Amino acid sequence: MDISDYRDAVAANRRAHGFEAVEAGTDAFERLWAARETDDTLGDVAVLATLVGADESETDGVDAETLVDVAASFREVLADRIDPRPGRADGGEAPTPIGYVTFAVPDPDASLLDAMSGFTVAKRRTNVFPLVYDTRAERLHRHEVPRLKGRGIYRRQADDAERLYDV
Repeated sequence: MDISDYRDAVAANRRAHGFEAVEAGTDAFERLWAARETDDTLGDVAVLATLVGADESETDGVDAETLVDVAASFREVLADRIDPRPGRADGGEAPTPIGYVTFAVPDPDASLLDAMSGFTVAKRRTNVFPLVYDTRAERLHRHEVPRLKGRGIYRRQADDAERLYDV
C-alpha cells in the first residue's frame, strides 16, 4: 500500500472513531489526533496519536535509533498536552495519557521491530506505544498484551491500534 493511501485510510478511521485533529501541531509531528474517553479498566483516558511515514524522514527509511528518538520526542508532546498533575483543579482525576506514534515503512527489519517492542512504554506518568505498519505486507505490528501485570493498558493499545491504524 502506498504511504499516501495509508494516510488517507488512517484519516478515515480516526474520523470514524472520534479522534479529532489537533489544530496546533508541532514541528516534529505534522498530524496529531486526540480523543478523550472513559475506559472500563483505566478510567478517563486522553489519547494522542500520530503517523510518521518513511518518506517524511531525511533518510531512506526509519531505523531503530530513529524510532526510539521519535517516540521519546512524542512522549514530550503527550506530556505537554495532557494535564500532568495527579488531580485537577476541579477536583477530578487527571486522565491516563496514552500516545501512539505509528511508523509506516515498507519491509521493516527485525531491529526496527525489536526497538518497537523494547521501547519503555510507561514513563513519566505517560504511556507511549510506538507501532510499525508494514506498507508492503499491509500488516500492523503492535505490542503484545501481557498475561498478567499491565494488561489493561496493553489491551487498550491493541484495541486503539486496530481501530485507528489497522486498515
